[in-house]
Amino acid sequence: MEIYFTTTTTSINLLTDDILFKIISHLTYESDRKSFRSTCKNFSRVESLHRTHIRILRPEYISPLLSKFLQISSLDLSDCPSIYDAVAATLLPSLRRLKRLNLSRCTGLRSAGLEMLARGCVFLESVDVSYCCRFGDREAAALSCAAGLREICLDKCLNVGDVGLGNIAVGCFKLERLSVKWCFGVTDVGIGLLCAKCDQLKHLDISYLKVTSESVRSISTMENLEVLQMVGCGLVDDMGLHYLANTCPSLQVLDISRCNKLSSSALVSFIKGHRNHLLQLHTSYCFPEISMTFVHQVENLKKLNILRIDGAQVSDSVLQIISQNCGFLVEIGLGKCRGVTDNGIMRLVSGCVILKALDLTCCSELTDSSILAIANSCRNLVCLKIECCNLLTENSLYYLGSHCLLLEEIDLTDCPGVNDIGLEYLSKCSEILSLKLGLCTNISDKGLFYIASNCKNIRELDLYRCIGIGDDGLAALSRGCKKLRKLILSYCTEVSDRGIGCLGLLEELSSLELRSLNNVTGSGLRTLAAGCKRLAELDLKNCESIDDSGFCALAYCSKNLQQINFSGCKVSDMGLCTVMGYLTRIQDAKLVNIVKVTVNGFELALRASWGLKKLKLLAHFRRLISPEIINNLEAKGCKIRWD
Repeated sequence: MEIYFTTTTTSINLLTDDILFKIISHLTYESDRKSFRSTCKNFSRVESLHRTHIRILRPEYISPLLSKFLQISSLDLSDCPSIYDAVAATLLPSLRRLKRLNLSRCTGLRSAGLEMLARGCVFLESVDVSYCCRFGDREAAALSCAAGLREICLDKCLNVGDVGLGNIAVGCFKLERLSVKWCFGVTDVGIGLLCAKCDQLKHLDISYLKVTSESVRSISTMENLEVLQMVGCGLVDDMGLHYLANTCPSLQVLDISRCNKLSSSALVSFIKGHRNHLLQLHTSYCFPEISMTFVHQVENLKKLNILRIDGAQVSDSVLQIISQNCGFLVEIGLGKCRGVTDNGIMRLVSGCVILKALDLTCCSELTDSSILAIANSCRNLVCLKIECCNLLTENSLYYLGSHCLLLEEIDLTDCPGVNDIGLEYLSKCSEILSLKLGLCTNISDKGLFYIASNCKNIRELDLYRCIGIGDDGLAALSRGCKKLRKLILSYCTEVSDRGIGCLGLLEELSSLELRSLNNVTGSGLRTLAAGCKRLAELDLKNCESIDDSGFCALAYCSKNLQQINFSGCKVSDMGLCTVMGYLTRIQDAKLVNIVKVTVNGFELALRASWGLKKLKLLAHFRRLISPEIINNLEAKGCKIRWD
């Protein structure tokens, strides 16, 4: 034994840093990298030298980790919403090489801190400040000091207006990618200034802005623009598409989903001007019906690889034309389309044989014949969504398990024909990462055993209201699916403490939904908390049998929790105060109908909380809880919903 240990240790020490670097570069999963650096001190040293990206989960770890990892060029602080301007000053010496910075939901950083980072990080190219509810025009002006920025995400920065966007446009003239989705303060004026100053822009997302066709007129002057997303821009009319018809020569992707003032005739004029280079076209929920005029123009889009027409009325002949003329399609969206039949799907896949993603959600007329045609023609299929296709049987899963072995994502929600035999067939698709089986009431632990035995890489599993699933199924899951990250078990009423305890073996589990599991007590939750250290989202709504012992276990063990739903639970004042005081990363808390918590208990818990950004309480507590506490939470950027 001693000789073997010595020989192995010597062999490891012979590996040079270059060889170890190559090994690390092939480790794509964080769990594998963790195992690597835990092997020995030398491996840990090499990993710290190799690491260029880091996501920090707790603010107190920022300085120690940045002093350890000296080659960091990409930093994610989105899980540290409580950092403030003072922290920015201490970070600067460690961030000289920084190129990418994620500050999403970091509402504590204001203009002073952002300006320090913008001026101090001279190589900074990308910044994400999405969902920073206190980010406004002053913060945008501070960010504009980073003249080298090429990518900025401002999604749902509700206080940013034309002035802030104008500052960014003037200061960050090298911008190539910009998203201002849900920035309701931005108008045609701001978009006009952006287009005048940032002529290198390649990717622009103005989804859900209250802009008109005048903004599209400004955008039409951008010769380098490749991607334009304008989902839900309800004030843009046909004139907007006419402005784009013979402009933006580099445009490859257009998303006009949910733009309900547009007509298919305007889209036809746009297609005529971009037939030679358009790669993606998204028109979901835009037109009530796909006209033949539009379809005949699609014939000319020979390079089109993604087409989404969800929500429209289609016919077999429409799908036939698409099949004959769009042979390069790798994705097509027909979700909630009316008129989709077996005949139409057979025609479609006969020509679109390289499809990788197909959305047939709520196409309720389809039968096993459609799935057979898909399985025979589309052997490279990776994603298939067939939610609410209630005429399908286990035979469909047999066809998929026999031919579509590359499947990674499949949605079978509310497909009553799915049963244990079908899951046995489907388990042959061993590459599945995401499997949705919600409302499939004919499956049991036996079917889950087949999935757990063969689908080792699964990351997301939805078993919502699968009433046949119990503890034995979860035991099999915990043995076979060690990489599971998200699990939904709500209303699986046969699950008890034994099954929940088994889930404690899933070290990578980060999101768990357990609504209305009344056989689960504090004992099961204690075992779960002790094992699942990465748990970030936990929904225990209406789990009435869990007592304070379970909630206290969460407080002591689940330090990474960010979102909790304790609505309808039997937690007391002490349990809630312990959770809110000990768990410093909680950002979103739903605390409705908690009958054992008094007004005083709520006040103590809210005073003890660290960085709440969303809070849900019963409406009558609004006049009972101290105004000082409410004002203090809102001043820190917390959005309170009174139900």
